[in-house]
Amino acid sequence: MTMITRTLGELEVSALGFGCMSLSSTYGASDDDESRLTLQSALDAGITFFDTADVYGLGHNETLVGAALASVRDEVTIATKFGFTALPGAPAPSIRGDAAYVHEACDASLLRLGVDVIDLYYAHRVDASVPIEETVGAMSELVALGKIRYLGLSEAAPATIRRAHAVHPITAIQSEYSLVTRWPEDELLGTLDELGIGFVPFSPLGRGLLTASRDPLGDGDFRKSMPRFSEENFEANQVLVDRFAELASAKGCTAGQLALAWVLAQGPHLVPIPGTRRVSRLIENAESLAVDLSEHDIADIEALHLAESIGGARFSASLEKLVGN
Repeated sequence: MTMITRTLGELEVSALGFGCMSLSSTYGASDDDESRLTLQSALDAGITFFDTADVYGLGHNETLVGAALASVRDEVTIATKFGFTALPGAPAPSIRGDAAYVHEACDASLLRLGVDVIDLYYAHRVDASVPIEETVGAMSELVALGKIRYLGLSEAAPATIRRAHAVHPITAIQSEYSLVTRWPEDELLGTLDELGIGFVPFSPLGRGLLTASRDPLGDGDFRKSMPRFSEENFEANQVLVDRFAELASAKGCTAGQLALAWVLAQGPHLVPIPGTRRVSRLIENAESLAVDLSEHDIADIEALHLAESIGGARFSASLEKLVGN
């Protein structure tokens, strides 16, 4: 399959990336053999942009992804993230962005990935106790050392992005964005356009909500802690998503493909990174690039007012506090 490309700042990547988090048990039990097949299917589909993080599976994800992509290292773009630190017994993850930790975390990720340089390195969340200038300054030092190529931030506020960009060019911002999570439209997207920074929407399928799947959440599925997937909200939300699925059916595509096509239509410098453990879903997602939306299609989608109507916050209260610093 021939894949079109898009640019994030000066970085050229496949127009659709692959979010690897689900390959390390975040959404329930995973299987490494199945994960390797899915990663190979992503490559076969022309995807060259792979997103991981040191916290996914507490290092497992980076090790898995690095090994799976080793034979095509020069043909792919690998992005990873640092910042979340898991503390036993803590009510919520803590965040570290101090200079010493930035260097320490990068060295550990390089080792797990089995690479000499990380293509795109994100601060996973902003450490509110450390000036962003210190965090990005340390990341800039890593560029000078040849350990990373490009810098990114995840879930950062526009004012913070401006301060960071003044220290060292920021190539990409990663935040949740989909038909059910549209807060980046308030100020973030305009800021990125102004500064020439690319945008990488994660969870563009609403963490699976927009695929119209009614499969029950399995043991260990991270979504069980999310209000949108709680028993009190899920059924009402599913009614809304079923209406969206009807639009997709009339368009001749799946609900997931229509959701991804909508995100892709929001601008040329958006590169969504849907994730999945299944080869069939990976192929389905890749085929969303062939879905062409007319003005009428977009108007029909907007008429559903999904973001305003979906019940429940996207994160638990403890995780929500770590967003938008």
